[in-house]
Amino acid sequence: MTKLSVNINKIATLRNSRGGNTPNLLKVATDVETFGGEGITIHPRPDERHIRYQDAYDLKPVVSTEYNIEGNPIPKFVELVLAVKPTQVTLVPDAEDAITSDAGWDTVKHKDFLKEVIAEFKTNGIRTSIFVDPVAAMIEGAKETGTDRIELYTESYAAAYTLGNEKAIQPYADCAQLACDIGLGVNAGHDLSLDNIKFFKENIPGLLEVSIGHALISESLYLGLENVVNMYLRKLK
Repeated sequence: MTKLSVNINKIATLRNSRGGNTPNLLKVATDVETFGGEGITIHPRPDERHIRYQDAYDLKPVVSTEYNIEGNPIPKFVELVLAVKPTQVTLVPDAEDAITSDAGWDTVKHKDFLKEVIAEFKTNGIRTSIFVDPVAAMIEGAKETGTDRIELYTESYAAAYTLGNEKAIQPYADCAQLACDIGLGVNAGHDLSLDNIKFFKENIPGLLEVSIGHALISESLYLGLENVVNMYLRKLK
């Protein structure tokens, strides 16, 4: 079974654009769960241009499914995660001014740093995942850090699939199988959508969870949030 975790960053973007509390981030999170969503993902950035650090605290008592916080483990982020204690923390090597995530970790180059951070999170009972490109050496490097899972960065798959190139799935399938073989859980995310999620799910062994935000919220503008959440669930199952 592959779980659907809904990234609600874009809800916060819309709220922040006008001030006030519309749309209500906490209500959207509870509604997503009511509609069948199996997790809530947020990705606070240092400039708080969408999810604010306070949102992470406010969501903790509200989220009843899996709670996943993504971000670059700078000291402020580490402090937040240790205080909130979500179900999972996903480590992403974002630059502070990044518009969106655009690369996975070099788990070989940054092994010692990741190992130290991950040990601290795991000591506090927080499941860890590392955002990685579909490269075998990065999967093997992730294993050396002590992480529980990897999250495959799926932008290149999504772009190629849109052009009709189904062969772009192969590096992901190979890396997912490698991860399973060496005892790592497999998550995935970035540019996954209603158009490409079914093919991805069918070809990725051991896929535990997908995190989807931008496409899901955009599709919901036309089709409705409850409907879209359930469309994803059907394609994933």
